[in-house]
Amino acid sequence: MTRVLVVEDDPQLVRALVINMRARRYGVDAAPDGATALRLAAARRPDVVMLDLGLPDMDGVDVIRALRGWTRVPILVLSARRASEEKVVALDAGADDYVTKPFSMDELMARLRAAVRRTEETPLAPETTLVETEEFVIDLRAKKVARGDRDVRLTPTEWHLLEILVGNPGRLVTQKHLLQEVWGVSRSGKTNYLRVYMAQLRRKLEADPAHPRYLVTEPGMGYRFEG
Repeated sequence: MTRVLVVEDDPQLVRALVINMRARRYGVDAAPDGATALRLAAARRPDVVMLDLGLPDMDGVDVIRALRGWTRVPILVLSARRASEEKVVALDAGADDYVTKPFSMDELMARLRAAVRRTEETPLAPETTLVETEEFVIDLRAKKVARGDRDVRLTPTEWHLLEILVGNPGRLVTQKHLLQEVWGVSRSGKTNYLRVYMAQLRRKLEADPAHPRYLVTEPGMGYRFEG
């Protein structure tokens, strides 16, 4: 059973989320504040975290940063904050998706399913499990990236994007394909998410993120991995 941790201080919304997720056979734990959320996350090890940014005891972004200190579990932000800079801050902190309130329960459940898919193991042919460049090494089977002698920590969304690009070396991967595969949507409204995540990957992997050698943008079309 997939276990979800809901971090939200609105009891009516929590009740609606719990009912909807349990009807779809998810296990659900709920926390009304950040401190409780961090305790529950450590004790229950959820598969996905749904997190409101406006918590009574701490900012949700601080909860994201605390979780990212030890886990790569997908984090879906649920927030009434609509400003693009607020979204970028949450995504940069390590969130995997951002849903603005009010939202459709069907869309939220679709986002949840996409988050679960991102963490599922994908069988890989032995010859494609290790990708080596001059800057970094990607172990696809172990889901690890290393630069020199240190591991690079990626969020599940960053990893999924990298895995798709590396699986298509030298080929253009369209924005639409990436949006569909990673977020389960094909509309262009999330192209800003792609830009944020590609920028994060470049900061973590490229020697010169402003002039990427491996993670190349094809303007207006998509991205390409040059091994």
